Amino acid sequence: MSQNAKVIAEIASFQAFFNCYLKEIDEGHWYTAKQWQDAENNISFENGAWVVETPLPNQSTKLAIVVSYRTLVGCHQFSCAYLFNSLSGDWQEVPFSSAVRLLIDTIFSSNIFSTFNIQRETNKQELLSRVTESRSLMEAYIARRLGDTKLASTDFIDAEQSLLYGHWQHPTPKSRQGMLDYHHAYYAPETKGSFALHYFSIARDLICQRSALTISAEEIITSSLPISSLIKDDHLVLPMHPLQAQWLLHQPNVRQLMEDGLVVDLGIQGVEFTATSSVRSLYNAHLSWMYKFSLPVKITNSLRVNKRHELDAGVVMAALYRKTRFSEAYPQFKIITDPAYITVVLPGQSETGFEVIIRENPFSEGRDTNVVTIAALTQEALLDDISMLSRFVKAIALRETSSLSQVSIKWFAKYWECSIEPMLKLYDEHGIALEAHQQNSVLHIEDGYPSIYYFRDNQGFYLSNAYRNHLAAMDPESVTVDDLYFDDDVICDRFAYYLLINNLFSIIGRMGADSLVDERILISFVQQRLLALRRVFTGAGTLFVDQLLSQSNIPAKGNLLTRVHDVDELTVENEQAIYCQIPNPLVMTCLEEATEVCYASA
Repeated sequence: MSQNAKVIAEIASFQAFFNCYLKEIDEGHWYTAKQWQDAENNISFENGAWVVETPLPNQSTKLAIVVSYRTLVGCHQFSCAYLFNSLSGDWQEVPFSSAVRLLIDTIFSSNIFSTFNIQRETNKQELLSRVTESRSLMEAYIARRLGDTKLASTDFIDAEQSLLYGHWQHPTPKSRQGMLDYHHAYYAPETKGSFALHYFSIARDLICQRSALTISAEEIITSSLPISSLIKDDHLVLPMHPLQAQWLLHQPNVRQLMEDGLVVDLGIQGVEFTATSSVRSLYNAHLSWMYKFSLPVKITNSLRVNKRHELDAGVVMAALYRKTRFSEAYPQFKIITDPAYITVVLPGQSETGFEVIIRENPFSEGRDTNVVTIAALTQEALLDDISMLSRFVKAIALRETSSLSQVSIKWFAKYWECSIEPMLKLYDEHGIALEAHQQNSVLHIEDGYPSIYYFRDNQGFYLSNAYRNHLAAMDPESVTVDDLYFDDDVICDRFAYYLLINNLFSIIGRMGADSLVDERILISFVQQRLLALRRVFTGAGTLFVDQLLSQSNIPAKGNLLTRVHDVDELTVENEQAIYCQIPNPLVMTCLEEATEVCYASA
């Protein structure tokens, strides 16, 4: 395996882990590089503007991490790590992998973890194994893709499969427990594998299906997937991801159904699909529909299971959103809906494993160019390359003979206008908030600039309890799925994290790290646009914007703490991961020094 891949993966893995640590565990003590080197005159390094020290009290020592880029909103970038030797009084450089192990030891020796020692040790080993697995997989993916020109492609599926580093705010971004070594070549998006689906013939009496369309889920499957002529009249066919099919074939109740002739294994056949960035949502460029399956695989925080309430939520939201006519008022903003599902229902089981979600595919062949996720756009570049976002900005600057800063502001303004502003208005007008993290955010790019924003994810809707009557008047079915409804204080917390920290701040951080524009300018832009919206909002958006502009802290999802406590967020109440509070960059005093910019022309 390439040494470059090993180095890149170790740096990227540490960067993901330590950014979480600084946010959730200990913010550290910060020094300019000069201050620190003056105090520790036996150390010399070039690639660093800052140094952050963090104590390791369980070992009576401390770590110092050299910071090559310090961000106000995104991810800090790190170049090397030093461990203090209390006996000699010297600092010694240590590998990033060793630094991670020391930090994990510190977490589990502290009072952050207050349960019994046996669970403490179990959770510690679980986190260590997932960190190791994630780094190993990242290295394998990078080694496989180094030099691949498809990493720079803006075709839909190429961008989906370019995320070699994974979740930018997760300590184990590429952890995929449940996938064997040989599975990755076929089923991991990063390897660009393709595969046919596994089909079952199932007695119609066992089937539950629902659709918000004029055609049923059954008809969608029949029209787009191969159906054997040997299927009985009282049966119909369900497609399944091959990994999920193998899991199903080992379940005693499914084996009994097969013995009774109610379920027939048709095996793997038909057209091939390839994984999108979520791993379990599958794409075929020639079909009008994508399929989202359950998988017996833990990805980031959770075992990826299609929950029954999510199936109904997708159908309900497809109908409700259409009736709001919001995209007619804001044609630059669209929601990719999951308007149908089909599954098997068995006594005493809320989910059987057969759940299939059917998703619109607006990116079929001929419509799949210049379509990228925010995650792909803002992903840090491999060595000796530049990020996709930088590539766009620099090409525009050359074409328009403008400065990088001017083009960045203009690009950012266009993004705001097609994505952030419509989402804020959707919440204010209809009480609908979206879990718009960067992987759920897809952009159509025109002449290098954002032109259309697409949101996807049937798990990512939050409806305000205060708007129940309003939404029921549009679609009575919308109040039948209680799991969709939340109080506004809960919505504000989640919306702040997904819309700002995970989404918008990733763009600001990327532009800052790539020296395209000063982050403070873009933060000032956000402040001004929020103030303008506050003057016209009359609904739920008022409270949300007020909190963003006034509260000293902002809620952030604590993915490291969620992993420390081994929480599967899909199985806990309200699918609630652990949240923490971080300083709100929109009210930080240093922003008063932000450069004045005229946004009227942006």
